[in-house]
Amino acid sequence: MALATRTDRRPSMTRTLWDSTVGKKTIMAVSGLIMLGYLVAHMVGNLKIFFGPGEFDGYAHWLRTMGEPILHYEWALWIVRVGLVAAVVLHGVCAYQLSRRDIRARPAKYIHKRPRASYATRTMRWGGIILALFIVWHILDLTTGTVHTSFEAGHPYQNVIDTFSTWYGNVIYIVAVLAMGLHVQHGFWSAAQTLGVGNATRDRILKTLANVLAAVLTLGFISVPVAVMTGVVS
Repeated sequence: MALATRTDRRPSMTRTLWDSTVGKKTIMAVSGLIMLGYLVAHMVGNLKIFFGPGEFDGYAHWLRTMGEPILHYEWALWIVRVGLVAAVVLHGVCAYQLSRRDIRARPAKYIHKRPRASYATRTMRWGGIILALFIVWHILDLTTGTVHTSFEAGHPYQNVIDTFSTWYGNVIYIVAVLAMGLHVQHGFWSAAQTLGVGNATRDRILKTLANVLAAVLTLGFISVPVAVMTGVVS
């Protein structure tokens, strides 16, 4: 029987990255930053609703034609969607697995109480669950129209108005956006630490940037349903 060579016994880099705690945290950090970049772009696009239906519907149409004529209709959009789904799945799986490892490592309750964590830190887990459920709802509401009784394909401006003309549409959206803001506030700083960007001199700047990003995204997203509710956008 042939003996295994040194190369055969060496674990692959991919397996080491996936199996280690540091690797999972790195995957979470990178996937989280990808989603953060999408959130910023998505918020900017959403704010076009303040410029009227022509501007907003034109933006929605551009999303489906971007990349043409090199790419076919909606190809670029589907590439973005697949990339985002991959980022969300990797982020969620790693978060769950790290949580299970943490529980297994500390099966007994602490004798002494741990220092009180920030509200954002303590709500990261249920905040992630809320966001995952909201993504499903948001797609069924404004992308496929499955749960949207008056959905009209090709009329995104009117679909948004219809959604935020209902009390439950506003409640679901605003609760999800608040959870997103807390998630970004803690997640951005944590990602910076994981990727080795933070240090003693940069921590204050990173925390400030995390707070600013969370506040801007929260206010930017919430401004849309508030504008519909108050009649600013109609």
